[in-house]
Amino acid sequence: MIKNSQICNTVGLNSTLLALAILTITLMVSATNALAQAEQASQISIQGTGLITKETNDRTPSNDLTKTGGLLVGYSYQFSRWAGVEGNYGFTRNTQNYLGSFGASSLQANFHEITGAFVAHIPVNVRRVRPYALAGAGALVFDPTDKFVVSGAARQTKATFLYGGGVNFDVTRNFGVRTEYRGLVYKVPDFTIDSLKLDKITHLAQPSVGFYFRF
Repeated sequence: MIKNSQICNTVGLNSTLLALAILTITLMVSATNALAQAEQASQISIQGTGLITKETNDRTPSNDLTKTGGLLVGYSYQFSRWAGVEGNYGFTRNTQNYLGSFGASSLQANFHEITGAFVAHIPVNVRRVRPYALAGAGALVFDPTDKFVVSGAARQTKATFLYGGGVNFDVTRNFGVRTEYRGLVYKVPDFTIDSLKLDKITHLAQPSVGFYFRF
């Protein structure tokens, strides 16, 4: 009887330990999944972009900009199902062309784009498709190169308003493809040269496509 009681107690104890082990493993797996889901809030993107600037030819001097391609990298964080924030840096090189009483003048510059935006995520009933809209602000830096040198030209920074939207297409859990359109509104640069000053607002259209990694 004593042996049978000991055996029963041992079996009961082992069953309890097994149940606790299963519960612990289940809780650990659930916690890991929850943590993994939370970690998916961060996203890094790399995109190739096109830059198409509206010509400003309704006054003297007039201005137009060569159409170029560039690179755009960004980091975004989604803090709820609906909302998030994003920061981006873009780079390209293009040429500003001016025409006025002084004649024609061209000035090549490195173009740096630094922006921050609020991102509104738009839920849709389509698997692996995540559309969004964005709005924000930032700075555009125009830095003259050694080509098409214009006397007195200096690096200049212009404030910009940003708007746009796009779609993230999830290829895997952590990787996907992004298509996006960004619109930038800012004052035409004059590189601190009075004769090139237009005091005019222009618009830059920036379509892009690339990929992203979520973590």
